[in-house]
Amino acid sequence: MKTLYLELNMGAAGDMLTAALLELADDRQAFIDKMNSIGLTGVRVSAEPSVKCGITGTYMRVTVNGEEEESVDANHSGHSHEHPHVHEHEHEHEHTHHHDHDHEHEHEHEHEHHHSSVRDIEDIINGLDVSDRVREDAIAVYRIIADAESRVHGRPVTDIHFHEVGTMDAIADVVGVCLLMESLSPDQVLASPVHTGSGFVRCAHGILPVPAPATALILEGIPTFGGQVKGELCTPTGAALLKHFVSGFGNRPVMATAKIGYGMGKKDFDQANCVRAFLGESEGKRETAVRLECNLDDMTGEEIGFAMEQLFAAGALDVYTQPIGMKKSRPGILLSVICRTEDADSLAGTVMKYTTTLGIRRQDLTRYVLNRKIETVDTVYGKVRVKYASGMGVEKSKAEYDDISALAKEHSLSMNDIREAVRKSP
Repeated sequence: MKTLYLELNMGAAGDMLTAALLELADDRQAFIDKMNSIGLTGVRVSAEPSVKCGITGTYMRVTVNGEEEESVDANHSGHSHEHPHVHEHEHEHEHTHHHDHDHEHEHEHEHEHHHSSVRDIEDIINGLDVSDRVREDAIAVYRIIADAESRVHGRPVTDIHFHEVGTMDAIADVVGVCLLMESLSPDQVLASPVHTGSGFVRCAHGILPVPAPATALILEGIPTFGGQVKGELCTPTGAALLKHFVSGFGNRPVMATAKIGYGMGKKDFDQANCVRAFLGESEGKRETAVRLECNLDDMTGEEIGFAMEQLFAAGALDVYTQPIGMKKSRPGILLSVICRTEDADSLAGTVMKYTTTLGIRRQDLTRYVLNRKIETVDTVYGKVRVKYASGMGVEKSKAEYDDISALAKEHSLSMNDIREAVRKSP
Protein backbone atom coordinates (compact mmCIF):
# COMPACT_ATOMS: atom_id res chain seq x y z
CA MET A 1 0.00 0.00 0.00
CA LYS A 2 1.40 3.40 -1.02
CA THR A 3 1.59 5.30 2.25
CA LEU A 4 2.38 8.94 3.03
CA TYR A 5 3.38 9.58 6.64
CA LEU A 6 3.72 13.12 8.01
CA GLU A 7 5.93 13.71 11.02
CA LEU A 8 4.55 16.78 12.83
CA ASN A 9 6.91 17.14 15.79
CA MET A 10 7.22 20.84 14.96
CA GLY A 11 3.59 21.42 14.07
CA ALA A 12 2.00 21.98 10.70
CA ALA A 13 1.51 25.00 8.49
CA GLY A 14 0.35 25.03 4.89
CA ASP A 15 3.65 26.22 3.46
CA MET A 16 5.66 23.63 5.40
CA LEU A 17 3.36 20.82 4.28
CA THR A 18 3.67 22.04 0.69
CA ALA A 19 7.47 22.10 0.91
CA ALA A 20 7.70 18.62 2.46
CA LEU A 21 5.43 17.13 -0.21
CA LEU A 22 7.30 18.98 -2.97
CA GLU A 23 10.52 17.20 -1.96
CA LEU A 24 8.73 13.91 -2.71
CA ALA A 25 7.68 15.00 -6.22
CA ASP A 26 9.43 13.67 -9.33
CA ASP A 27 9.47 17.07 -11.06
CA ARG A 28 9.65 19.96 -8.59
CA GLN A 29 10.02 22.67 -11.20
CA ALA A 30 6.88 21.48 -12.98
CA PHE A 31 4.95 22.04 -9.75
CA ILE A 32 6.38 25.55 -9.31
CA ASP A 33 5.55 26.39 -12.91
CA LYS A 34 2.04 25.02 -12.44
CA MET A 35 1.43 27.03 -9.27
CA ASN A 36 2.55 30.21 -11.00
CA SER A 37 0.21 29.66 -13.95
CA ILE A 38 -3.06 28.49 -12.33
CA GLY A 39 -4.51 32.00 -12.08
CA LEU A 40 -3.81 33.25 -8.54
CA THR A 41 -3.63 36.98 -9.24
CA GLY A 42 -0.47 38.65 -7.94
CA VAL A 43 0.83 35.44 -6.33
CA ARG A 44 4.29 34.03 -7.02
CA VAL A 45 5.56 30.80 -5.54
CA SER A 46 9.19 29.72 -5.28
CA ALA A 47 11.06 26.92 -3.52
CA GLU A 48 14.31 27.78 -1.76
CA PRO A 49 16.92 25.64 0.03
CA SER A 50 16.77 26.01 3.80
CA VAL A 51 18.89 24.58 6.62
CA LYS A 52 17.55 23.94 10.14
CA CYS A 53 19.79 22.37 12.80
CA GLY A 54 22.11 21.13 10.04
CA ILE A 55 19.29 19.52 8.01
CA THR A 56 18.73 20.73 4.46
CA GLY A 57 15.16 21.04 3.23
CA THR A 58 12.89 23.31 1.25
CA TYR A 59 11.27 26.60 2.24
CA MET A 60 8.25 27.73 0.21
CA ARG A 61 8.22 31.46 -0.42
CA VAL A 62 4.83 32.90 -1.37
CA THR A 63 4.63 36.56 -2.30
CA VAL A 64 1.55 38.62 -3.07
CA ASN A 65 2.26 41.56 -5.38
CA GLY A 66 5.93 41.16 -4.58
CA GLU A 67 5.60 41.11 -0.79
CA GLU A 68 5.82 38.27 1.69
CA GLU A 69 3.49 38.83 4.60
CA GLU A 70 5.10 39.34 8.01
CA SER A 71 3.67 38.93 11.50
CA VAL A 72 4.53 39.10 15.18
CA ASP A 73 3.12 37.24 18.15
CA ALA A 74 3.21 37.53 21.90
CA ASN A 75 6.36 35.40 22.18
CA HIS A 76 8.62 36.23 19.23
CA SER A 77 9.55 38.92 16.76
CA GLY A 78 8.46 39.20 13.17
CA HIS A 79 8.41 36.39 10.64
CA SER A 80 6.23 35.41 7.75
CA HIS A 81 2.57 34.69 7.93
CA GLU A 82 0.32 31.76 7.00
CA HIS A 83 -3.13 32.98 7.96
CA PRO A 84 -5.83 34.75 5.96
CA HIS A 85 -6.98 37.00 8.77
CA VAL A 86 -10.59 36.34 9.65
CA HIS A 87 -13.14 38.97 10.41
CA GLU A 88 -16.79 39.09 11.23
CA HIS A 89 -19.18 40.62 8.74
CA GLU A 90 -18.86 44.05 10.36
CA HIS A 91 -15.09 43.73 9.78
CA GLU A 92 -14.10 43.90 13.42
CA HIS A 93 -10.52 42.72 13.81
CA GLU A 94 -10.74 39.17 15.06
CA HIS A 95 -7.84 36.90 15.98
CA THR A 96 -7.39 34.14 13.48
CA HIS A 97 -5.21 34.13 10.41
CA HIS A 98 -4.27 31.42 8.04
CA HIS A 99 -0.94 32.03 6.47
CA ASP A 100 2.14 31.80 8.65
CA HIS A 101 5.29 30.41 7.06
CA ASP A 102 6.61 30.27 10.55
CA HIS A 103 3.43 29.46 12.34
CA GLU A 104 3.10 32.45 14.56
CA HIS A 105 1.12 35.64 14.60
CA GLU A 106 0.16 38.49 14.22
CA HIS A 107 -0.98 41.45 12.42
CA GLU A 108 -2.02 44.93 12.81
CA HIS A 109 -2.28 46.30 9.30
CA GLU A 110 -2.45 50.06 9.31
CA HIS A 111 -3.84 50.30 5.80
CA GLU A 112 -7.25 49.20 4.57
CA HIS A 113 -7.75 45.69 3.18
CA HIS A 114 -10.55 44.31 1.13
CA HIS A 115 -12.28 41.29 2.61
CA SER A 116 -13.30 38.02 0.99
CA SER A 117 -16.26 35.92 2.04
CA VAL A 118 -16.24 32.16 1.99
CA ARG A 119 -18.18 32.35 -1.27
CA ASP A 120 -15.51 34.66 -2.69
CA ILE A 121 -12.82 32.14 -1.74
CA GLU A 122 -14.74 29.34 -3.46
CA ASP A 123 -15.18 31.49 -6.58
CA ILE A 124 -11.41 32.11 -6.68
CA ILE A 125 -10.67 28.38 -6.32
CA ASN A 126 -13.29 27.43 -8.93
CA GLY A 127 -11.62 29.81 -11.37
CA LEU A 128 -8.19 28.22 -11.09
CA ASP A 129 -6.65 26.06 -13.80
CA VAL A 130 -6.64 22.85 -11.74
CA SER A 131 -8.52 19.55 -11.84
CA ASP A 132 -11.98 19.07 -10.35
CA ARG A 133 -10.46 16.91 -7.62
CA VAL A 134 -8.05 19.66 -6.57
CA ARG A 135 -10.88 22.22 -6.55
CA GLU A 136 -13.08 19.97 -4.43
CA ASP A 137 -10.27 19.25 -1.97
CA ALA A 138 -9.31 22.92 -1.64
CA ILE A 139 -12.91 24.05 -1.11
CA ALA A 140 -13.42 21.29 1.47
CA VAL A 141 -10.36 22.52 3.40
CA TYR A 142 -11.64 26.10 3.41
CA ARG A 143 -15.06 24.97 4.59
CA ILE A 144 -13.37 23.29 7.58
CA ILE A 145 -11.65 26.59 8.40
CA ALA A 146 -14.81 28.66 7.91
CA ASP A 147 -16.87 26.31 10.07
CA ALA A 148 -14.34 26.60 12.89
CA GLU A 149 -14.23 30.38 12.61
CA SER A 150 -18.02 30.47 12.64
CA ARG A 151 -18.08 28.49 15.89
CA VAL A 152 -15.36 30.64 17.46
CA HIS A 153 -17.14 33.90 16.72
CA GLY A 154 -20.69 32.66 17.15
CA ARG A 155 -21.62 33.93 13.69
CA PRO A 156 -23.02 32.22 10.58
CA VAL A 157 -20.45 30.97 8.08
CA THR A 158 -21.77 33.54 5.61
CA ASP A 159 -20.60 36.30 7.99
CA ILE A 160 -17.01 35.06 8.08
CA HIS A 161 -14.67 37.19 5.96
CA PHE A 162 -10.97 36.89 5.17
CA HIS A 163 -8.39 39.64 4.64
CA GLU A 164 -7.49 39.81 0.98
CA VAL A 165 -3.71 39.85 1.49
CA GLY A 166 -3.70 36.87 3.83
CA THR A 167 -6.23 35.10 1.66
CA MET A 168 -4.18 34.81 -1.51
CA ASP A 169 -1.05 33.28 0.00
CA ALA A 170 -3.19 30.92 2.10
CA ILE A 171 -5.04 29.79 -1.02
CA ALA A 172 -1.64 29.12 -2.61
CA ASP A 173 -0.72 26.89 0.33
CA VAL A 174 -4.02 25.00 0.30
CA VAL A 175 -4.09 24.49 -3.46
CA GLY A 176 -0.40 23.58 -3.46
CA VAL A 177 -0.94 20.77 -0.97
CA CYS A 178 -4.01 19.57 -2.89
CA LEU A 179 -2.07 19.54 -6.18
CA LEU A 180 0.77 17.56 -4.64
CA MET A 181 -1.60 15.09 -2.98
CA GLU A 182 -3.20 14.52 -6.38
CA SER A 183 0.19 14.00 -7.99
CA LEU A 184 1.59 11.70 -5.29
CA SER A 185 -1.72 9.74 -5.05
CA PRO A 186 -1.06 7.88 -1.78
CA ASP A 187 -3.44 5.08 -0.84
CA GLN A 188 -3.44 6.41 2.70
CA VAL A 189 -2.13 9.46 4.54
CA LEU A 190 -1.08 8.99 8.16
CA ALA A 191 0.51 11.43 10.61
CA SER A 192 2.10 11.69 14.01
CA PRO A 193 0.35 13.53 16.87
CA VAL A 194 0.42 17.28 16.20
CA HIS A 195 2.75 19.63 18.08
CA THR A 196 0.69 22.80 18.46
CA GLY A 197 3.27 24.89 20.29
CA SER A 198 2.54 26.81 23.47
CA GLY A 199 2.34 30.32 24.83
CA PHE A 200 0.15 33.06 23.41
CA VAL A 201 -0.69 34.87 20.18
CA ARG A 202 -1.47 38.56 19.89
CA CYS A 203 -4.59 39.82 18.12
CA ALA A 204 -6.27 43.19 17.83
CA HIS A 205 -8.49 42.42 20.84
CA GLY A 206 -5.76 41.08 23.11
CA ILE A 207 -3.61 38.03 23.73
CA LEU A 208 -5.01 34.53 23.24
CA PRO A 209 -3.56 31.09 24.04
CA VAL A 210 -1.93 28.65 21.63
CA PRO A 211 -3.40 26.77 19.84
CA ALA A 212 -5.55 29.56 18.42
CA PRO A 213 -9.29 29.03 19.08
CA ALA A 214 -10.09 28.04 15.48
CA THR A 215 -7.10 25.70 15.35
CA ALA A 216 -8.17 24.04 18.60
CA LEU A 217 -11.66 23.40 17.19
CA ILE A 218 -10.32 21.97 13.92
CA LEU A 219 -8.03 19.65 15.88
CA GLU A 220 -10.87 18.17 17.94
CA GLY A 221 -10.49 14.39 17.91
CA ILE A 222 -6.85 14.58 16.71
CA PRO A 223 -4.03 13.74 19.16
CA THR A 224 -2.00 16.87 19.95
CA PHE A 225 0.58 18.09 22.46
CA GLY A 226 1.83 21.51 23.53
CA GLY A 227 5.53 20.97 24.17
CA GLN A 228 8.07 23.55 25.33
CA VAL A 229 8.30 25.68 22.17
CA LYS A 230 6.77 29.11 22.73
CA GLY A 231 4.84 30.04 19.62
CA GLU A 232 2.13 28.82 17.29
CA LEU A 233 3.37 25.73 15.45
CA CYS A 234 0.09 24.54 13.96
CA THR A 235 -2.00 27.06 12.07
CA PRO A 236 -5.70 26.83 11.16
CA THR A 237 -4.75 26.18 7.54
CA GLY A 238 -2.35 23.40 8.50
CA ALA A 239 -4.90 21.89 10.88
CA ALA A 240 -7.62 21.92 8.20
CA LEU A 241 -5.34 20.26 5.66
CA LEU A 242 -4.57 17.50 8.16
CA LYS A 243 -8.25 17.12 9.03
CA HIS A 244 -9.14 16.69 5.34
CA PHE A 245 -6.35 14.39 4.15
CA VAL A 246 -5.11 12.35 7.13
CA SER A 247 -6.99 9.15 7.93
CA GLY A 248 -5.09 8.16 11.07
CA PHE A 249 -2.72 9.62 13.67
CA GLY A 250 -0.07 7.66 15.56
CA ASN A 251 3.37 6.12 15.22
CA ARG A 252 4.94 5.70 11.80
CA PRO A 253 3.89 2.30 10.43
CA VAL A 254 6.22 -0.40 9.21
CA MET A 255 7.01 0.75 5.68
CA ALA A 256 9.69 0.55 3.03
CA THR A 257 10.48 4.24 2.54
CA ALA A 258 11.23 5.37 -1.00
CA LYS A 259 11.51 9.14 -0.43
CA ILE A 260 11.79 11.58 2.48
CA GLY A 261 10.92 15.27 2.27
CA TYR A 262 11.71 18.17 4.63
CA GLY A 263 9.50 21.25 4.62
CA MET A 264 11.08 24.12 6.56
CA GLY A 265 9.57 26.99 8.49
CA LYS A 266 11.20 30.41 8.50
CA LYS A 267 11.96 30.81 12.19
CA ASP A 268 14.74 29.05 14.09
CA PHE A 269 14.06 27.09 17.28
CA ASP A 270 16.25 24.84 19.42
CA GLN A 271 14.85 21.89 17.47
CA ALA A 272 14.55 21.65 13.69
CA ASN A 273 11.56 23.71 12.53
CA CYS A 274 10.31 21.34 9.84
CA VAL A 275 7.65 18.92 8.70
CA ARG A 276 9.09 15.58 7.57
CA ALA A 277 7.23 13.46 5.03
CA PHE A 278 7.86 9.76 4.30
CA LEU A 279 6.56 8.14 1.11
CA GLY A 280 6.76 4.40 0.61
CA GLU A 281 5.07 1.03 0.72
CA SER A 282 3.48 -0.21 3.93
CA GLU A 283 2.06 -3.62 4.64
CA GLY A 284 -1.47 -2.31 4.45
CA LYS A 285 -3.85 -0.52 6.76
CA ARG A 286 -4.35 -2.50 9.92
CA GLU A 287 -6.73 -2.02 12.80
CA THR A 288 -7.39 -3.91 16.01
CA ALA A 289 -10.40 -6.17 16.40
CA VAL A 290 -11.72 -8.82 18.78
CA ARG A 291 -13.23 -12.23 18.09
CA LEU A 292 -15.74 -13.57 20.61
CA GLU A 293 -16.72 -17.26 20.35
CA CYS A 294 -18.89 -19.78 22.14
CA ASN A 295 -20.15 -23.33 21.50
CA LEU A 296 -23.91 -23.92 21.43
CA ASP A 297 -25.76 -27.26 21.42
CA ASP A 298 -29.14 -26.44 22.99
CA MET A 299 -30.57 -23.65 20.82
CA THR A 300 -32.84 -23.87 17.80
CA GLY A 301 -31.91 -22.39 14.45
CA GLU A 302 -34.53 -19.67 14.95
CA GLU A 303 -33.07 -18.72 18.33
CA ILE A 304 -29.54 -18.54 16.96
CA GLY A 305 -30.74 -16.43 14.01
CA PHE A 306 -32.45 -14.03 16.41
CA ALA A 307 -29.29 -13.77 18.51
CA MET A 308 -27.26 -12.94 15.40
CA GLU A 309 -29.68 -10.14 14.51
CA GLN A 310 -29.30 -8.64 17.99
CA LEU A 311 -25.51 -8.80 17.76
CA PHE A 312 -25.46 -6.94 14.43
CA ALA A 313 -27.84 -4.36 15.86
CA ALA A 314 -25.49 -3.92 18.84
CA GLY A 315 -22.54 -3.02 16.59
CA ALA A 316 -20.85 -6.30 15.63
CA LEU A 317 -18.71 -6.04 12.49
CA ASP A 318 -19.51 -9.63 11.53
CA VAL A 319 -21.36 -12.60 13.03
CA TYR A 320 -21.18 -16.13 11.63
CA THR A 321 -21.72 -19.77 12.60
CA GLN A 322 -20.01 -23.05 11.84
CA PRO A 323 -21.17 -26.63 12.52
CA ILE A 324 -18.95 -28.42 15.04
CA GLY A 325 -18.84 -31.72 16.88
CA MET A 326 -19.02 -31.38 20.66
CA LYS A 327 -18.47 -33.69 23.62
CA LYS A 328 -20.45 -36.92 23.78
CA SER A 329 -20.57 -36.79 19.96
CA ARG A 330 -23.28 -34.14 20.01
CA PRO A 331 -23.55 -31.86 16.98
CA GLY A 332 -23.34 -28.16 17.83
CA ILE A 333 -22.82 -24.64 16.50
CA LEU A 334 -19.76 -22.40 16.90
CA LEU A 335 -20.96 -18.77 17.14
CA SER A 336 -18.28 -16.20 16.24
CA VAL A 337 -18.54 -12.42 16.63
CA ILE A 338 -16.00 -9.96 15.14
CA CYS A 339 -16.12 -6.52 16.75
CA ARG A 340 -14.15 -3.37 17.50
CA THR A 341 -11.98 -3.56 20.59
CA GLU A 342 -13.98 -0.88 22.38
CA ASP A 343 -17.25 -2.78 21.75
CA ALA A 344 -16.04 -6.20 22.96
CA ASP A 345 -17.31 -6.02 26.55
CA SER A 346 -20.80 -4.82 25.63
CA LEU A 347 -21.13 -7.40 22.84
CA ALA A 348 -20.00 -10.17 25.19
CA GLY A 349 -22.95 -9.13 27.34
CA THR A 350 -25.23 -9.34 24.30
CA VAL A 351 -24.00 -12.90 23.60
CA MET A 352 -24.73 -13.86 27.20
CA LYS A 353 -28.20 -12.33 27.02
CA TYR A 354 -29.39 -13.90 23.77
CA THR A 355 -27.70 -17.33 23.88
CA THR A 356 -27.55 -20.19 26.35
CA THR A 357 -23.75 -20.11 26.70
CA LEU A 358 -22.10 -19.93 30.11
CA GLY A 359 -18.73 -18.71 28.83
CA ILE A 360 -17.19 -16.79 25.95
CA ARG A 361 -13.70 -17.03 24.52
CA ARG A 362 -12.01 -13.76 23.52
CA GLN A 363 -9.16 -13.36 21.02
CA ASP A 364 -7.54 -10.01 20.24
CA LEU A 365 -6.75 -9.62 16.53
CA THR A 366 -5.45 -7.20 13.95
CA ARG A 367 -6.99 -7.09 10.50
CA TYR A 368 -6.06 -5.56 7.16
CA VAL A 369 -8.70 -3.21 5.80
CA LEU A 370 -9.16 -1.12 2.67
CA ASN A 371 -10.12 2.53 2.76
CA ARG A 372 -13.87 2.68 2.28
CA LYS A 373 -16.58 5.15 1.37
CA ILE A 374 -20.22 4.99 0.33
CA GLU A 375 -21.69 7.16 -2.42
CA THR A 376 -25.22 7.33 -3.79
CA VAL A 377 -25.55 6.83 -7.54
CA ASP A 378 -28.55 8.01 -9.60
CA THR A 379 -29.71 5.38 -12.10
CA VAL A 380 -32.63 5.38 -14.54
CA TYR A 381 -34.49 3.21 -12.02
CA GLY A 382 -33.67 5.11 -8.83
CA LYS A 383 -30.92 5.76 -6.32
CA VAL A 384 -28.43 3.06 -5.34
CA ARG A 385 -25.77 3.22 -2.65
CA VAL A 386 -22.38 1.97 -3.83
CA LYS A 387 -19.54 0.91 -1.55
CA TYR A 388 -16.07 1.84 -2.80
CA ALA A 389 -12.86 0.38 -1.35
CA SER A 390 -9.23 1.10 -2.25
CA GLY A 391 -5.72 0.43 -1.03
CA MET A 392 -3.00 -2.22 -1.14
CA GLY A 393 -2.89 -1.80 -4.91
CA VAL A 394 -6.56 -2.62 -5.53
CA GLU A 395 -9.82 -0.80 -6.08
CA LYS A 396 -13.25 -2.35 -5.60
CA SER A 397 -16.87 -1.29 -5.75
CA LYS A 398 -20.13 -3.02 -4.94
CA ALA A 399 -23.72 -1.85 -5.12
CA GLU A 400 -25.74 -2.19 -1.91
CA TYR A 401 -27.78 -5.39 -1.98
CA ASP A 402 -30.85 -3.88 -0.29
CA ASP A 403 -31.05 -1.07 -2.87
CA ILE A 404 -30.47 -3.41 -5.83
CA SER A 405 -33.07 -5.92 -4.70
CA ALA A 406 -35.66 -3.23 -3.89
CA LEU A 407 -35.37 -1.64 -7.36
CA ALA A 408 -35.41 -5.05 -9.04
CA LYS A 409 -38.70 -5.88 -7.32
CA GLU A 410 -40.18 -2.45 -8.00
CA HIS A 411 -39.44 -2.59 -11.74
CA SER A 412 -39.81 -6.36 -12.23
CA LEU A 413 -36.21 -6.65 -13.36
CA SER A 414 -33.31 -8.92 -12.51
CA MET A 415 -30.66 -7.76 -10.08
CA ASN A 416 -28.13 -7.85 -12.94
CA ASP A 417 -30.29 -5.34 -14.84
CA ILE A 418 -30.03 -2.92 -11.92
CA ARG A 419 -26.29 -3.52 -11.55
CA GLU A 420 -25.82 -2.75 -15.25
CA ALA A 421 -27.75 0.51 -14.75
CA VAL A 422 -25.39 1.39 -11.91
CA ARG A 423 -22.37 0.75 -14.15
CA LYS A 424 -23.81 3.01 -16.85
CA SER A 425 -24.65 5.84 -14.46
CA PRO A 426 -22.51 9.00 -14.74
